Amino acid sequence: MFVLKRILVPIDGSANSYRALDAAVFLAKNSGSELVCFYSVNIVPFAEAQIFDPMRCRIEEKKYAESVMQKARAVCEQNSIKFKKVIEFGTPGDAILRFIKNKGNKIDLVIMGSRGKSGIRELFLGSVSNFVLHKSPMPVLIVK
Repeated sequence: MFVLKRILVPIDGSANSYRALDAAVFLAKNSGSELVCFYSVNIVPFAEAQIFDPMRCRIEEKKYAESVMQKARAVCEQNSIKFKKVIEFGTPGDAILRFIKNKGNKIDLVIMGSRGKSGIRELFLGSVSNFVLHKSPMPVLIVK
């Protein structure tokens, strides 16, 4: 029997990620689940780091992550849903998978947007959602 206790919702501030949050809120309300909202602060590749100040980029991205999480927390509080925030540093797809695969996190379902704020686009799905969809050991719901 499938029991839904913890739903992971990777959020990056894009419209699709907030639609995924809305879907997760709906499921959490009906199942009594906790939402774990996840933001990955992308590490700037070396080539790009030569153009930009990598530490300043990380600080600005962390501030942005906190604002995204504050909005997610408010949505959860309005709907009386347990909320946990996770902000990690790393490539988004890899960071999300590491979190899912960590047995201590006890993730039952992943709900994420089909495309994020990345400028990189694939034919039907964003590169991060496509990566997680194919590599996750847990069920993944993609929201358009």
